[in-house]
Order: sequence, then C-alpha cells, then structure tokens
Amino acid sequence: MVRDLAGSRRFYRELFGWEFTAGPQQLGPYVRAVVHGHEVAGLGETPVGRDFPAAWMPYLSSDDADTTADRIRQCGGTVAVGPLEFGDAGRLVVAADPGGATFGVWQGDGHSERRPLEAAAAGTPVWFELVTRTTTGPAAFYPSVFGYGTTSAPAPDEGGRLTLLLEDRPVATVRGTDGTRPSAHGPHWKTCFAVDDTEIAAQRAVDLGGRLVREPHRTPYGVRATVSDPEGAEFSVLQTDRAG
Repeated sequence: MVRDLAGSRRFYRELFGWEFTAGPQQLGPYVRAVVHGHEVAGLGETPVGRDFPAAWMPYLSSDDADTTADRIRQCGGTVAVGPLEFGDAGRLVVAADPGGATFGVWQGDGHSERRPLEAAAAGTPVWFELVTRTTTGPAAFYPSVFGYGTTSAPAPDEGGRLTLLLEDRPVATVRGTDGTRPSAHGPHWKTCFAVDDTEIAAQRAVDLGGRLVREPHRTPYGVRATVSDPEGAEFSVLQTDRAG
C-alpha cells in the first residue's frame, strides 16, 4: 500500500522491469506486477485520510482461505481482514502471527507457478525472512497453520535461525533477535527480490530515489542488499547462487 501509486510503478518498473496490469479494485486503485507473463506482486494505493506506512507484505498460498483463517485463530494468531472474494482472481486474508508479524493469505486459481529458488527470474520474489524476538513461537505457528517442515540452527548473538521448508525445499527463514525488539515496528516479514547483480540493483534503487539500508553482503543464499523505495518500504535484492 503506497501513497503515490504512479510514482511507485515508475520506481519498480525502472528497477525490476515490471510490467503492470489492473488488479481487483475492491480495496481501491490496485495493480499487479508481471514478469515474463507471471504475476509476482501487487501495489495498492492507500485510501485518502489513512496514513499506513508503506511496507511489503508476503502472501502465503492456501487451498482454502476459510480453513486457513480458522487455523490462524486456533493457533493464537489474529485475522484482520477476510476472507474476501476477489471475483475470479481468488480469496484474500490479512492476518498476524502471535508475535504480531503481519502476513497475507492468498487462495488462487491453482495455476500459479512455484519457481525453485535457483531458477527465479530477476524481479520475482525469491526469499522471505521473518525477523522476530525468538524462533520458538513461529516454529510452532507456521508449521501448524501451513504445514511447513522446519530445520533450525544457532546464529551468533541472535535467537537462532529457523528455515521453513515446502516439500523439503527451503522457502523462508525465521531469524530470532535473542529477545530484543526486532525494529521500531516490532516483528515483521522481509521480502527479497531476485536480481542479476546485487551491487548494480542497489545503486539503481538509490539513483531512482530510494535509500541504501544495508550494503551488499554474502549470505548462505547469495549476495544480498537491503534498500527502501522512495516511500520508505524496505526490501532486499538478492543475487542467488545458481551453481551447485
């Protein structure tokens, strides 16, 4: 959700090469971002009179949004919006886990392509990371609601790392902060978009009016940098390791 939809479209088109198509208008002006014919993200305009901070929010796939909403409540989460019908496009839920991290749920038409990490095209969401005080709660919540498998590992000076698995494939990380507050906004999800060159993409974001939040650095999944768009929404760009 952004205040200047036209400006945000220009920023992400120049950064990722996104094309845009009209999306469901139930919540106001909204467009879908498209890469090689595949819908990869959505941008909506904040309603007049509301002052939501701009932020990227991941949507987790569900075969049945109503059942998933019930599970979220049963496992201690909160359902804030939905399930809502979006015509033939699908059904939507906006929720928060027990720690307060916000995420969406999307029940689509069943034809969305699931790309392996190493095969992700530039401009597509390629990795997601939940930053929270401890991995203990998420380790129970997300597998119970969505059926993820998990692997865990200690992280120096942090509250551990938990990897969420879909059919034995890593799809997201939960990173604990050893009990300290993750940020001014509390627990939150981060989104990484694939790029061909992290340094070039990070500099391009700055040139387009964004801000460099964290310099390019090596991660287990590739070279990553964190930037923000002109409205302050933070996201990461990730040059994945395709070999091996």
